[in-house]
Amino acid sequence: MLLAIDIGNTNISAAVFSAKQALKYFDISGKDYSAEKLRTKLKNLHITDTVICSVVPALTRVLSRDLLKLTAKKPYIIGKDVIVPLKSNYRPGQLGQDRLVNAYYASVFYRLPLIIIDSGTAITFDIISKNRTYLGGLIFPGLEMSLKSLEEKTALLPEVKLKAPKRIIGVDTKSSILSGIVYGSGGLCKGIAEKIKKITGKDSMILGTGGNIGLIKKFSQIKLKTERHLTLKGIHLLYDNEIKKRG
Repeated sequence: MLLAIDIGNTNISAAVFSAKQALKYFDISGKDYSAEKLRTKLKNLHITDTVICSVVPALTRVLSRDLLKLTAKKPYIIGKDVIVPLKSNYRPGQLGQDRLVNAYYASVFYRLPLIIIDSGTAITFDIISKNRTYLGGLIFPGLEMSLKSLEEKTALLPEVKLKAPKRIIGVDTKSSILSGIVYGSGGLCKGIAEKIKKITGKDSMILGTGGNIGLIKKFSQIKLKTERHLTLKGIHLLYDNEIKKRG
């Protein structure tokens, strides 16, 4: 069994794969992580290999230590022990491995050219050319980060929980903030996607992923296909194509 782990800025997402089938998906909050929580999630599962994709080096070290104890085998770290086989125009050493893994999986299973919108802690755009080259992308604050920033950086604006706004014109402070962030981010994504298509071609496909992609899809009205667990599926593909072949 393969344990695929995606360590993000907010959550640790994981999946257990047996051959081509995902047996289990689960999440652990990054700030609340413990070896005991991981052990509980993996109870009665015999993990033979682990592959980690991470953008949080401190958590990578902690999980690597805990996984060695739990499985008696060191995990493979993407970017260190295995390199994503995708040509990239990005400056070396600066591209998050999760974005590269997403692009790798999408370039295998979806029509190119392709635009990936990942709506999580941050909202990222990743663009893959028709000849399967990672061209680059954009990064801006995610929905929850934007809401939190308004609360923390102002004296009077209140905390607002993320949800779908009832209307575009807010009738009080909280509904105005919610509408501004959700409709604003949706409009921003739509405008950026349209500008990118002028470069990559009007028939470029758009693929959406991330915990808040449903809100982006609804409030941007972008025509996109959603792919849940994109990074975890990409880790699994990378394991099959690059690690298992080593014997």
